[in-house]
Amino acid sequence: MPEENQSDLDSRSSEIIAGTPEIYPPMREIFDVLLKNLMDYALCAIALLVLSPMLAIIALAIKLDSRGPVFYRRRVVGRGGRAFDAFKFRTMVAEADAMLAEHPEWAMERSRGRKLPDDPRLTRLGRRLRKYSLNELPQLFNVLLGQMSLVGPRMVTPAELAGHDRWRDALVRVKPGLTGLWQVGGRSDLDLDERIRLDIFYVERRSILMDFRILLQTIPVVLRGKGAY
Repeated sequence: MPEENQSDLDSRSSEIIAGTPEIYPPMREIFDVLLKNLMDYALCAIALLVLSPMLAIIALAIKLDSRGPVFYRRRVVGRGGRAFDAFKFRTMVAEADAMLAEHPEWAMERSRGRKLPDDPRLTRLGRRLRKYSLNELPQLFNVLLGQMSLVGPRMVTPAELAGHDRWRDALVRVKPGLTGLWQVGGRSDLDLDERIRLDIFYVERRSILMDFRILLQTIPVVLRGKGAY
């Protein structure tokens, strides 16, 4: 990881985790889960109401920019190991899978948990959507469906989860998040080990206060567009 990114990660993470307990208190879990679900549904409903015009404009722009569907479904693993489709706005050309098959070096980079910084499969509009994480907005519907949370670990595919034998149980203990420590700590600039480290930290020490801190820090991180490919 570049030195400047590690510095950013350390400073942002320290702000969020300062004063958190060593482990997540089990007796508080029921109350926190109920409060967290209430916060998810309330904030998500408000966000969809406010952002609905933007969502419609993005959907129309995607349709006009390149051929293919407006939405992309990614099969991921949620709480308890249950698989579901996470919704995103499509950011790649229709031939993206075929292009990946023709370039094994790209697949190798992706297998290390890293995105391609200059991915040639991205559409012109797709690059802008990813830079500011606008392609992730349809996951608000996953939150309303109870499959995701506003804050949580990074979503993983069944194949990725199979490669995390040591941390498998912890990663499916809570719902994956629309944002999380990995988002405010570096996004795609983080390597796989750093992402898992932050995810496990969140699972073991999560709290409503930490969620609020992460949500507040997500806004400036997304607006800067740094670390998103």
